[in-house]
Amino acid sequence: MEEIMADSNVVLVTGASTGFGRLISVTLARRGYTVFASMRDLTGRNRSRAVELEELGRNESLRLRAVELDVTSDTSVQQAVEQVVREAGRIDAVVKETFTVEQAKQIFETNFFGPLRVNRAVLPHMRQRRSGLLIHISSIAGRLVLPSMALYCATKFALEAMAETLRYEVSQLGIDSLIVEPGEYPTAIFGNAAEAADQARAVDYGAVAEMPRKILEGLASNNNDVQEVADRVVELIEMPAGSRPVRSLVGTFAQQCQPLNDLALQFQTGALQAFGLSDLMALRRAERQVA
Repeated sequence: MEEIMADSNVVLVTGASTGFGRLISVTLARRGYTVFASMRDLTGRNRSRAVELEELGRNESLRLRAVELDVTSDTSVQQAVEQVVREAGRIDAVVKETFTVEQAKQIFETNFFGPLRVNRAVLPHMRQRRSGLLIHISSIAGRLVLPSMALYCATKFALEAMAETLRYEVSQLGIDSLIVEPGEYPTAIFGNAAEAADQARAVDYGAVAEMPRKILEGLASNNNDVQEVADRVVELIEMPAGSRPVRSLVGTFAQQCQPLNDLALQFQTGALQAFGLSDLMALRRAERQVA
C-alpha cells in the first residue's frame, strides 16, 4: 500500500470482496483516496479476491489495502476499525455495502446489524474529531417491496430508518449520515436474498414461487453499469459538507422513486419542526470536514 498522505481522506469500505463494495473501493482509490477495502475470511475463501485487489493497488500505485472485517462479529469490526485508525490515524468516511428463520437472522445480521456494528465502532473516532461521513448502501427495496423479497426489503427498510435517524442524531457533531439507493443492478447478494431455503414450503405457493426467478432474470437482462453506483458514492464524498442529500437514487428505474423521497423528506422536516428539532436538519460544520 502506498504511503498515506496527510491530505488524503481515509475511507473504510465494507463488503469489498465483490459487487458495489469492490467497485467503490477501486474507484475511490483511483481518485486519490486512502481506501481500506474490508471483507470477511481474508485468508480463506476471499484470499484470492484480497490478493487481486492489493495487486491492482500496487500496479497502479494506489493507496488501497484489503483488511479483515466480518460485519456479523463485534470483535472483528472493532479490530478492523482499530487497525485502520492505528495505520491511517483516522477514518474520514465509511461506506457500508450492506427464507427460513435462520436465513432471516443471517440476512438481518449482514444488512442491518452489520452496518450498526460498524457505526458503533467508528463513531467514537468521528465524534472526537467532530467530523465524518457514513454512507449506507441501501436499495430501492428500502422504499418499495417485491414479492418473494420480504426479508431483503425488511432489512433495507430497517437500514434506512437507522441511517436517517442517525443523520439527525449526529448532525450537530459534524458527522453526516447518507443513504444510496441503487435501482435495477444485479448483484450477488440480491440474488441470494431471493433464494428460499425451504423449497418444500415454496412449492405450496404455486406460480408465486416462480417470482424470484422472474425477478432475477429481469435484473440479469438489463444493461445498467454498476460503476454508476460507485461514481455516485465518489460524488457524495466530494460534495461540500452540509450540502449532501440524505438519499441518492441511482439508476433509471430508481429515479421514479424521487417523488416518494421528496414527500417523505417534507413530512420528516415537518415532524422535526413540530418537536422543536429543526436545527438537527443542518450539519454543524467542523474545522476539518471530509472533502
